[in-house]
Amino acid sequence: MWVAVFRERRWSRRLTLVAVAFLLGCLQRSAGADESSLEMVPSDTSSPRATLQSFIEACNELHRVTQEDRFFDRTSSTHKPLARRILDCLDLSQFAEYEREEAGSEAAVCIKEILDRVAIPAWEEIPDKKQVEAAAGGPLRRWRIPGTRLTIARVEEGPQRHEYLFTSGTVGRAVQYYRDIASLPYRTSGPAVSQGFYVWYVSAPGHPVAAALVDALPHWATKRVLDQAVWKWLGLSIALLLALLALGACYRLHLRLVRQYRDRALLRYCLTIGLPILAALVPLALRNVAFDYLTLRGTWLSAVSFLSYLATLLASLVVVFALGNRIAAIIIASPQINPEGLDAQFIRIVTRLLSIVAGVIVFLEGGQYLGIPVTTLLASAGVGGLAVALAAQDTVKNLFGTIMLLSDKPFRVGERIVFGKYDGVVEDIGLRSTRIRLLTGHQATIPNDELARTDIENVGRRPHIRRIADIQIPLDTPQAKVQQAIKIVRAALEDHEGLHADFPPRVYFNEFQPTGFNIRLVYWYHPPRYWDFLAFSEKLNLAICRAFEEEGVPFSLPTRIRYTSPTGEERPLEMKLVDERKGEE
Repeated sequence: MWVAVFRERRWSRRLTLVAVAFLLGCLQRSAGADESSLEMVPSDTSSPRATLQSFIEACNELHRVTQEDRFFDRTSSTHKPLARRILDCLDLSQFAEYEREEAGSEAAVCIKEILDRVAIPAWEEIPDKKQVEAAAGGPLRRWRIPGTRLTIARVEEGPQRHEYLFTSGTVGRAVQYYRDIASLPYRTSGPAVSQGFYVWYVSAPGHPVAAALVDALPHWATKRVLDQAVWKWLGLSIALLLALLALGACYRLHLRLVRQYRDRALLRYCLTIGLPILAALVPLALRNVAFDYLTLRGTWLSAVSFLSYLATLLASLVVVFALGNRIAAIIIASPQINPEGLDAQFIRIVTRLLSIVAGVIVFLEGGQYLGIPVTTLLASAGVGGLAVALAAQDTVKNLFGTIMLLSDKPFRVGERIVFGKYDGVVEDIGLRSTRIRLLTGHQATIPNDELARTDIENVGRRPHIRRIADIQIPLDTPQAKVQQAIKIVRAALEDHEGLHADFPPRVYFNEFQPTGFNIRLVYWYHPPRYWDFLAFSEKLNLAICRAFEEEGVPFSLPTRIRYTSPTGEERPLEMKLVDERKGEE
């Protein structure tokens, strides 16, 4: 057993160290990216001429550098500034935030391939900043490269306002434009060309180590299948398998540790949230591998990015709800709060509601990042909310019933209650219903709305158990014996077990019954422990029986009437109805 615990702790520590190392690596990578961004020189996009020159020069320089290095690393201090300068020349507003860099990169390469196949006008023929400002009717709004469908236009809104960029329409259709002219030869005059730029873009590895491995691969591994090199498909398959295994391991270990520590070790239970966080980072790691190292391109990269960010979004929702549970556990751990009380249940329900609100916010923000407009999300949420409200009226009523129960506090977990046909102990008060363990052992689930509208008898809160019993003695018993019987019962209850000073026992000859003289006894047992009460009642009954027997006081017995025939035989009584006026039966 101790060996298993030690191994589990060691395994948990290793996972924690791996998670910390991964996060530090991500932070370090981000810091490096920020430092390199400080060294970037933005492209000049003040006019169509400046934009076209900046774009062509940056593309040629990036092609030259990556050809020499034999790989394209977007995080490299050499490669990233050039790639950023290229993207500065494109209007990427039509793309979702998550895919702007990938889609923009492919569009830029295709635009460069088109420019390398058509005649570029002399630079002095392309409008510069002075010509743009001097244009009749105000600043020049757009300029199309002769012989192409490539357009550079002035941006009128957004963070790149008043810059001249390749239009969003040009960027969005650049891949198709390139495929239409891919068979044309490269031009031999004008600005320098970057031959094979697109082929290199879709085939180049993203890391020097990967480049060395690719160079060592057989020729078949560099062939293209579905627009990607074979080695990229192999690498993606391995990365995807590892990501799935990591996700499964994180969630499986998380569930196991939560069950182990939830009610035993609060600190360890809170620390288990690191596993869902790590699981949320796994899809991002897969996306980074596909983007930075495998350098997937085109539709496949967009698909991997979308699915990775979607998986991260869903995993983030798990983190939100897990965080809410741990916040509730920390608050309930306070000495002033009874873990089984209604206050604890109220805290749990409030944290669940707050988690739902936070989850909706995360979902809306994530949906916007994935390219779904906020208006669409809100409209969908409104229509969906109306549909859900209509379809879940009972759930809404139960929610308000829960609030009423928590505010009135008619019972709490562990108390025995009686209502309707149910009699049992409360096991859980949920957001929609309450679970009760009946005295038969069965579990009943009652909607909170029904409980809130029902008269509830809380047996668990009784301060004592009261017993009212009647003892009858025959009507022919002498008065002295009746008085003796009363004294016997009062003596048996004098200073009895479970006696409370404010509730002394009561014994009286209270009435005459057709079957005998009735002596009523009333007593209260403290504390209200039911099985102790039954044991005392049994002891009291035996003591009274013994005393009555010793004093010769009889108990009144039920009266029996036996009917017999004239011959003495016991049989049902025969009765005849006679009409006195006619003398007939």
